[in-house]
Amino acid sequence: MNSTTKPVNGQARPIDPDRSADPASVNAGRTAVNTRRPAVNKPPADDGGKKPSAAVRLVALARERYRFVMSTDGRPYAVAIDGPNIALPLRGRSGVRQRLARLYAETFEGDVASQSALADAMTVLEGIAESDDPVPVHLRVGHDDAGTIVVDLGTADGRAVTVTAGGWHVVERSPVLFRRSGAMATMPAPTLVGDGLSMLHSLLNMDESSFRRLVVWLVAAWIPTIPHPVLTFKGEQGTGKSAAAQMMVNLVDPSPAAKRSQPRDIKVWATQAFSSWALCLDNVSAIPPWLSDTLCKAVTGDAIVDRALYTDDDVVVLTFRRVLAMTTIDAGALAGDLAERLLMLDLQLIEPEQRRTEEELATAFETIRPAVLGSLFDLLAAVLAVLPEVKLDSLPRMADFARVLAAVDRVMEWNTLDDYLAASANIAGDALEGDPFGSALATLVEQCGTWTGTAAQLLEHVPPPGGIRPPSWPKDATRASGKVKRLAPLLRSIGITVDDTQRSQDRHRSRLLVLTRTDPDQGTASAASAPPTDPLWPDVTPIGQGHTASDLD
Repeated sequence: MNSTTKPVNGQARPIDPDRSADPASVNAGRTAVNTRRPAVNKPPADDGGKKPSAAVRLVALARERYRFVMSTDGRPYAVAIDGPNIALPLRGRSGVRQRLARLYAETFEGDVASQSALADAMTVLEGIAESDDPVPVHLRVGHDDAGTIVVDLGTADGRAVTVTAGGWHVVERSPVLFRRSGAMATMPAPTLVGDGLSMLHSLLNMDESSFRRLVVWLVAAWIPTIPHPVLTFKGEQGTGKSAAAQMMVNLVDPSPAAKRSQPRDIKVWATQAFSSWALCLDNVSAIPPWLSDTLCKAVTGDAIVDRALYTDDDVVVLTFRRVLAMTTIDAGALAGDLAERLLMLDLQLIEPEQRRTEEELATAFETIRPAVLGSLFDLLAAVLAVLPEVKLDSLPRMADFARVLAAVDRVMEWNTLDDYLAASANIAGDALEGDPFGSALATLVEQCGTWTGTAAQLLEHVPPPGGIRPPSWPKDATRASGKVKRLAPLLRSIGITVDDTQRSQDRHRSRLLVLTRTDPDQGTASAASAPPTDPLWPDVTPIGQGHTASDLD
């Protein structure tokens, strides 16, 4: 037999010229890698012995190890068949593309897939993902069809916490599909050691009433189907607002960047919100109108539709129901529609002898965090048990959150709902005082009782303070009409109603604005005072392991 030598993977081996096209002889002596799908290294029977292309091999490797799904917002993902229930993007640094490139080189002994082969394979895999109906893909918090709440611990093994009306458990594999992002950090497994709520209160300089409302916000943050008010820590410098907000976000959705600066535009905000379930805007002094509207949409869960990159007709949908926190010094800087969606908590000035370093505070927080999570999940399970029976006589703006407040009151024998309504009325008043045009409207109605006229006439009757028009003052009748509509909820909170349904009787049929002074109802009047305050810094004593559903029997 005539034979020659040909280098194979850096070594000279004898090759039979008559069988040089047979890849089986080239691969002789190699260890089988894809035992479940041997056809990966085997050429098709009808192609004349030609070996498969790199793209074909990549697709075969991918289908052997992953199943492919399309999310409800139109994004393709891969899920490991024998791994955690985690949705991996097809592209990107942590995506399947990079993993397949490495797997290809390992499987075919150093052969490297080209960029064009990888791109072709990704196109095929995206098509496979589109072949089935879209599925929900959650971020940090999700729920299944039975109503079980699932919280992703963010660990590499895919563990999660499941919460039902009967209690909570740490499970090895999540029952729902989660995606991960670079803005996520791992969450410690919750434990039942002492009273975690009292431990948490010992780190916060707030009275009992404020702390109880904070606890309800933390519990509600893991209920993904309802809107969540924007947790807002207010206080002067030195009250620990930023540290408190960071701790709360790291309880709900741990992140290496829990605090964020104000985004400069909606695309920056979209990137931040897409990557985190909970996030905090730190040191907010003024919010531009576009950001105020965007935050309101994040509370209610409205979506943003944008053109997909490098396409003319394809779109991407970004859904932003998020859990938000802010820190600020002046609530009057907030717009009226956003002020209605706040849970405002005042922090007291920390005395020098009680102040702690950031390192001490961080160490204490990490020490108690598993116990705090255990107590919060206990309370969440108890809330889920009673929530279906909670009915309110009247529903405020954040009605779903109000029901959670009432459920916690029922479980813990607290009074958080009344305190929340009282504080919300005060926030509305502060926001109205912080708006020069709104304050001028309130003064006008106080003087005349009822005012009727067009928006242009309103601008004439309400001069700017001191004759100098502030930046937020409407510049023309159209803007004045829109401003009045935005201020209507705040005006209503102080007993002024706005009616814009009437028309003038002349031939112009101009739209009229009717501002009328009314007596606030009893609930609003009683909410005009601040909730009572209690001593700060409670003693931490182990008083049990929180509440479970069995405690309610």
